[in-house]
This record gives sequence, structure tokens and C-alpha cells, in this order.
Amino acid sequence: MAEEQDRRIPYFCVECVMKKNLVIVPTFNEVENIEELVATVMGLEQSFDMLVVDDNSPDGTAGLVEALQPKFQNRLHLLKRPNKEGLGPAYMEAFQWALDHDYDFIYEMDADFSHDPYDLIKLQETLQNNDTDVVVGSRYVRGIQVVNWPLSRILLSYFASLYVRFITRMPVKDTTAGFVGYKKEVIQAMIEESIRFTGYAFQIEIKFKAWVKGFRLTEIPIVFTDRVRGTSKMNRSIISEAIFGIILMKIKSWYAK
Repeated sequence: MAEEQDRRIPYFCVECVMKKNLVIVPTFNEVENIEELVATVMGLEQSFDMLVVDDNSPDGTAGLVEALQPKFQNRLHLLKRPNKEGLGPAYMEAFQWALDHDYDFIYEMDADFSHDPYDLIKLQETLQNNDTDVVVGSRYVRGIQVVNWPLSRILLSYFASLYVRFITRMPVKDTTAGFVGYKKEVIQAMIEESIRFTGYAFQIEIKFKAWVKGFRLTEIPIVFTDRVRGTSKMNRSIISEAIFGIILMKIKSWYAK
């Protein structure tokens, strides 16, 4: 009887609770999404803190986050940056903040619900339980799992990842993914690196440099859903940076070795 009762007791991972999780969300004009995103992440069964990094959004995104902070004291944080300088600089400043505040697991996530907040739990469990240092929420590890994108954009993204894999030989199918979890040791190593890219190619560069340094990368499948509210930040300069900068990044890695 006692044995049967023990089986009914839910599994409780003390180590999981002790680990500090931080979700970094860069924003520029995301006032339509940020309140719902904060509420969803704060309500997850696993505890995640959130750091919103706002690049002086004219739509009042930062002000809305400030208004929400009293409701989520010591869990919802805000970094206000004076100018829109790109994804890379925003994340690098946020990474340093995360290390200064002693977080164990650090995650990147978009503000527009293209990444399902509930998948954060899968990322956390993968970092906690597997022999990996970086976990990538991948659109392409199990076929193509993208919702509401036009075919032209799916093809652009998919073949861009193929191109990056061909140039870098990095064993990651979704090299441009922006839904990623890191152990703090990876972030510490990246802070010491010279990160060159400012746009979405930043996502490629940080995965590549982590891989070159010998960190273990794992992909898990997610479903990526295009934003419903707000405006995409993708533009031609971002695409050009990724296409032409990757070759130079690879060449520089040879000399670094």
C-alpha cells in the first residue's frame, strides 16, 4: 500500500527549482504583444524571470512593462536602451545583465508569439536533463514546422539555413533560430568574444562560436507561428548581412584556431 501511495506522489525536481531561469525578450514597438506575453510567461508552471530589452520604442512598450512590474516584483525586469542599434547589441547587453544577476539558464525569445511561451519548459528540461549546453527551438529538425508564412519566406529561411550549414559545417538545421536556451557558461564565453553581427545574423554567429569553442548544441522541434499583431523587423540589410557576412565569419575562425 505504501508503495502504491509513493507512485501517486508527483515527481518534484529540487534541482530544477533551484536553477534560475531568465527569458530575454528584445522589443521595438511591441506594445500590442508584450502584456499578454509577460502574463503567459509569468504563469508557466516552471518559474521563469523575464528581462525586456527595449530600444526606445516610440509606441510606449517600455512604459507598459514598467506599469506591469509591480505585479511581478523581482521577476519582470526592464533594460531601456537609448537607440535602436539592432538585435546583437541588445542581446549582448542583456547577457551581461543576466550574468551580473547570477542566472543559470538564459533564453532568447521573440516578443510577437512566433515562439510559443509554453515551449520554454521544453527548452529548460533539455538544458536540465541532457548533456547539452545550447538548446535550439528548431523549425527544421523535424521537417518544416512553420505556420502562416508565405511560401517565399519559408523557402528563403530554409535555404538560408542550408547555406549557413554548407559554409560553416555547423551541425544545426535551424541556424537562424531565435528561440534558444543557454547554460550560463556559454554566455560567459560569448561575452569574451567579439560579436560582429547586429541583425539576425547574430543568431548564426553566436551558435557558430559556441560550437567552435566545443559547447554541445541540441535541437528540439517547435512550431513557429508568424506574428498576428505588430510589424516584422525583417529587411534587406539584415538578409545581406547574413548572406555575405557568414563567409567572412568562417574565414576568421580558421585564423582564430
